[in-house]
Amino acid sequence: MTNARWRAVAMAGHTGDATVARGALDDADPVVRELALGALERLGELSPAELAAAFVDTDARVRRRAATVAGTRQGISLMPLLRDTDAAVIETATWACGEQERVADDVLSLLITFAEGADDVLVREAAVAALGAIGDERGKAAIVSACVDKPAVRRRAVLALAPFDGDDVDAALHAALSDRDWQVRQAAEDVLRASQ
Repeated sequence: MTNARWRAVAMAGHTGDATVARGALDDADPVVRELALGALERLGELSPAELAAAFVDTDARVRRRAATVAGTRQGISLMPLLRDTDAAVIETATWACGEQERVADDVLSLLITFAEGADDVLVREAAVAALGAIGDERGKAAIVSACVDKPAVRRRAVLALAPFDGDDVDAALHAALSDRDWQVRQAAEDVLRASQ
């Protein structure tokens, strides 16, 4: 029965049945609620209030899906999800900020804080990527600092430097050319080649 319910809600997004999808937003099963969000978004029927309600859902999977959806919408603050207690929700919300490309100053400050020292390496990596996508000069120092983090973060940081200029950027990119991780070196070569 559960799989049939999952299929019905998922299919509602493909068959234009917003009534079925909307009715599933309050389902006891978090998978159904997550599928309902996706179905309504696919139909262009997910309201800002419904999305905001998903930000405080009791299940982290639903909150992660809400963050992903919010990344496609300008003007929706992801701050509630950036303050979540679940690291995977925070990571997804951080990534979504980069997808929005324009964020409020308080969100930008928090992304910088994450890039500089979030405990979770995936959150740091997502923050560095988001700061690069946003391209605000205030995030540049955090990206440069991330060039000495774990390999995955270093790779992301090198790529995130692409929209920036300056001696600090040049120094970080040239240092990355001799990084012990070949992917970091390759990323640095690509960014430097593109800037010529």
